[in-house]
Amino acid sequence: MKLHIAICDDEKAQSNHVTALAQAWIRARKLDAVISVYDSAEAFLFAYGADKSCAILLLDIQMKQIDGVTLAKRLRAEGGQMQIVFITGFPDFMAEGYDVSALHYLMKPVKEEKLFPVLDTALARVGMAEPVLLLNTAGEPLRLLQRDILYIEALWPAVKIVTTNETREIKANLAEITEQLDPAAFVQCHRSYIAGLRYVKQITRAELILDGNVTIPLSRRLYHNVHQAFFNFYKRM
Repeated sequence: MKLHIAICDDEKAQSNHVTALAQAWIRARKLDAVISVYDSAEAFLFAYGADKSCAILLLDIQMKQIDGVTLAKRLRAEGGQMQIVFITGFPDFMAEGYDVSALHYLMKPVKEEKLFPVLDTALARVGMAEPVLLLNTAGEPLRLLQRDILYIEALWPAVKIVTTNETREIKANLAEITEQLDPAAFVQCHRSYIAGLRYVKQITRAELILDGNVTIPLSRRLYHNVHQAFFNFYKRM
């Protein structure tokens, strides 16, 4: 499911600036996300009436007609649960945020080093933080983003984890790793291999061809399971 971020600001230069920062954050976190930009509270409400998928709202306070605080109160009254981050040029408005459970206030001009941590917190609160694989290697914890994993190969008593930017061999059990993986994004294609579905380019009777023309074996017994998992993954996408 895509993360939906909305930006509501009637100053075009400001909304362009915040949009650019939000896009940089999405790239840095490697998220599947969409940004919608609105130049008034009225425009946001019209869109929200048809689609309530907004999870994070970056909301300017000083706007013509309906201001940001009034919009936030109306959304809360209607049961809106999105994370609201107010953007303001005047600290005097901050007290009003408590009435609408605002996550944070950001002062104009918004800076990357202020926005990124706030968006990280918002992401965790909406339950869409990136799934990770937590491992222990040489007595030290290792965290890998599941989104980056092309495939995992059992080498017994170790596993090889191939990601988009590195390959690691770690003493671990394939079954234990499988328990951590998102079952909608990975599929076992062979007794020794698990593939990341987002990187599967082609399925043949004997192998999977991944991005970069990487090939891994496909068990005849698992062919139909892999085929179905592949189509289910892209239907959801």
